[in-house]
Formats: sequence, structure tokens, C-alpha cells
Amino acid sequence: MRYLRVVEEQGRYVASLPEMAQPTPARGEVLIRVTASGVNRADLSQIAGRYPPPPGESEILGLEVSGTLVDTGEPVCALLAGGGHAEYVAAPAGQVFPAPAGLDLVSAAGIPEAFLTAFVNLIVEGGLEREASVLMHAGASGVGLAAIQISKRSGARVAATTRSADKLKALDAVGADLAIDTSRRDFAAEIEQRWGRDAVQVVLDPVGASTLPGDLGVLKTGGRIVVLSTMSGSEASLDLALLMRKRARIVGSTLRARSRAEKATIVSRFKDETLPGFANGALRVVVDAVFPVARAAEAFQRMRENRNVGKILIAWRSD
Repeated sequence: MRYLRVVEEQGRYVASLPEMAQPTPARGEVLIRVTASGVNRADLSQIAGRYPPPPGESEILGLEVSGTLVDTGEPVCALLAGGGHAEYVAAPAGQVFPAPAGLDLVSAAGIPEAFLTAFVNLIVEGGLEREASVLMHAGASGVGLAAIQISKRSGARVAATTRSADKLKALDAVGADLAIDTSRRDFAAEIEQRWGRDAVQVVLDPVGASTLPGDLGVLKTGGRIVVLSTMSGSEASLDLALLMRKRARIVGSTLRARSRAEKATIVSRFKDETLPGFANGALRVVVDAVFPVARAAEAFQRMRENRNVGKILIAWRSD
């Protein structure tokens, strides 16, 4: 089979398609013929040597796919710790779920990483309750757009940020109640002006150092800040007295490093609680662009340059 190998040369990504043996599923795994794979920032970090796969997982890039089970032909999606950017992947059975009926199989590749990340951090880590208020940073990312939709489906009101005025419409389109361009406005001041002081119960923050103080400033007493990534840096200054006064919780969260057993439990809950939203139209995959595998380097470059609104996908086949 062919798999995707991506390296950086003089500031640009260069992709090739080497051949290797088709994977043989181990016990508890299923073999998937890949239709499409999703590009994620984790891929960029892995290419840079900063984010290796967990021990025992595939060294091939790619954390999510859609495709068909080789044994049955059933259309499925899968969350992976590696190996997704290839023609075939052996996936843990507990991390595989049915592709939603009515959604084309290429677009379905945009579900696993984005929607499961949003689900686990809003529902499991964030304890999201109905009619809560949520703040989502990097709202136009795949995870951000998924989190806005899951929050709205749960009855929450949502503030979402972006650094680009061009991306505000995308936040509005998926239901954000307050879309904030942080290149022009301070998000904490804007939320306080529109919603009042201490208005937010759950913050999902992939930005990190630059936004954490403001997150705490808008948080309600007993609220939670879930840190997903550190795009602006990993060392932050924090008012510990305010943290104590608000009885706030700061939760560090990753998905890739969790055990297969833990991921299977998360996927099982997701199938019951969230996946039906695709059937009734409450949830949808926002696809920014689909690249044929021959142009995969462009897909990675587009994400690196932060030009995407929603998911960037790589199509391995059209059937």
C-alpha cells in the first residue's frame, strides 16, 4: 500500500508516497480501506519532531480517517493515534464508529478528531450543562467549529474567538452567539460588556499563555478552563488569588495519549450522545478543502499558514 510521508524543506512541506506492506490487524483491531484522512495540527508537530506517536502506535502521520471495513464493506470513521494518512489502516475496534448516513464518506473523515476532541473536553472534562455559557478560542478551526455546534446542541450560549475578521462569518454560521475578532478587540472585555462579569462556565483553550489570564477573568465561580494546546506558548502568568476566589479549575487535556481502553469508552459515549446529531441536522462537518493525495503537501501548507476554516481533508479514493 501507499502511505504519506511529509518532510519540511526550506520552509515548505514536501510529500511523497512510499510503498509498504498492508497492515495486518492485531487482536482487537479491524482493517479499514481508507477513503479520506483528516489533516490536524498534531501532524505538523509530528513532522517537526515535537509530537511523536504513543509507544506501540504507527509512526505514519494521521489521526482520523473515513473508509470501509475490508471484511464487511461497512462505511466507518475511526479515531487513531497514528497511521491514518495511508491507503489502509489497522484501527482499534473500540475507536471505530459508523459513518453517518447521508454524509458523503470523504466529508465524514472530518468527524473523529474534531468532534471527539470537542466532545471529551466539553462534556467529559468541562462538565458542560444545559444553558451554560461557553468560550471557545480558535473557533474557526475544525475543533472550534465542532465545539460550537456541540455546545449549541446542549442548549449553551457560545462566545467564540478568531484572529481573522474573514472567519467571523463561519462562527456565526454554526451558531455562535458572540463572535470576536481578537485582532481588534479584547475578548474578555467584549464578553463582560455583552454578557456581564464572570459569565462563562466552560472555556476551551488551544491558545494557551496569551489567553489564560483573560479566561480566568471571565470565568464564573466554580467554572472550568480546559487547556487543549499551547499555540501562543506554554508558560503563563496567572492570578492565583483570583483562581482561589473563583474556585476555578484548570484542566490539562489531550486525546492522542489516552489509552485505547479510555478512547473506546469515550467513543462509545460519543456514539450514543452526539453522533445522532448528524442524522437530524444539528451537527455538520465544515469542510474547508479536499486535496487529492497527489497534492497532499498543499493541504499541510494550508494548515500551517492558518488559512483554513474547518477541516482540511485528503482524498485517497472517490468511492
